[in-house]
Amino acid sequence: MSTMNTLPLRHELKYFINERQYFVMSGILDSVLSRDPNGDEYNEYHIRSLYFDTIFNSALYDKLNGVQNRDKYRIRIYNFSDKVIKLECKTKVGSLISKRSLTIPKLLCEQLMAGDPAGLETTRSGLLNDMYREMTVNLMRPVVLVDYVREAYLHPAEEVRITFDKQLRTGLYSKELFDPYVPTIPPFDNNVIILEVKYNHALPTYIRDLLSEYCQGAQPSAISKYTWCRRFEGMGEE
Repeated sequence: MSTMNTLPLRHELKYFINERQYFVMSGILDSVLSRDPNGDEYNEYHIRSLYFDTIFNSALYDKLNGVQNRDKYRIRIYNFSDKVIKLECKTKVGSLISKRSLTIPKLLCEQLMAGDPAGLETTRSGLLNDMYREMTVNLMRPVVLVDYVREAYLHPAEEVRITFDKQLRTGLYSKELFDPYVPTIPPFDNNVIILEVKYNHALPTYIRDLLSEYCQGAQPSAISKYTWCRRFEGMGEE
């Protein structure tokens, strides 16, 4: 786990919900919270992430084994565009999370996709330094594409961010981050939607009440889109 992470820790709640719960909650949140400025006219945008893991699949097995403190590295793009490319490390500390994020040029992105850490150790970025360490010591490399459509709502109090992640798909064994035509397959048999709620210290009461009333039967779950997509490819089953 990275020793460079000094970002504030946040709460993160995740739920599997059905389409009926989604339509009800989406309509209510659209009337009481602000839309994500990155969304289109339907308040949606597409996310594609290329996840990395070590030669030992540490990120996958740490998640499956319930390891409390762990890191997960990924490169993320939006709407299949290379205009904004984010290198991110999501850190789990007990029940809390934080995320470091760095916008990188396409040339560096392609270098990382090729598994080449050359020069990362000389940068002033702690995130790139950590990437270098993981790629050289633990042979971290890209392992799976994860696609989905996100709908997000925001509230300034406690930096609340509520998202509905829909149409989850895995790129199977492809690592072609920028190819919009990569064949993808949903890892679920039914059209489940993932509701995520992130906030700093305390969730405003009226938002908590809305979730409690309109997501009845949906229990908080340790959902990982990365793990679902890896397991669909046959990893983590033994």
